Amino acid sequence: MSEYELDDDPTRIDVDAVWSYLSTEAYWGRWRTRADVETQLASAWRVVGAYHRSTGAQVGFARAVSDGISQAYLADVYVLTSARGNGLGKALVRTMVDDGPGARFRWMLHTSDAHGLYASFGFARPDETYLERRPRL
Repeated sequence: MSEYELDDDPTRIDVDAVWSYLSTEAYWGRWRTRADVETQLASAWRVVGAYHRSTGAQVGFARAVSDGISQAYLADVYVLTSARGNGLGKALVRTMVDDGPGARFRWMLHTSDAHGLYASFGFARPDETYLERRPRL
């Protein structure tokens, strides 16, 4: 991972790179417009980017929504195919949920893959106190 660095500076996020991935590669949320994604970035509680040290190119991303006190939602975690296999997925999640201001929060997320990655950070199926209203179609 020495050729990559993580940074939670929101001004460093490459909006074009995030939009490119989320609109073409991600299986989730492709219904969003670029304006939607820009609004989500602007209102995010925290964002973390992964960058190639020599080129500065953004190769990964994670976003969180939170009340800033007790709970947060992890969203839009990705690593470009070209940068996978370097521990960046784990590093992004660790930086977001364990190493930052939300380390003591209750974290939530939705995913249809990478369950093993998230389980290693304590994510598990919700208990009987958790309810969810799914989006209306």
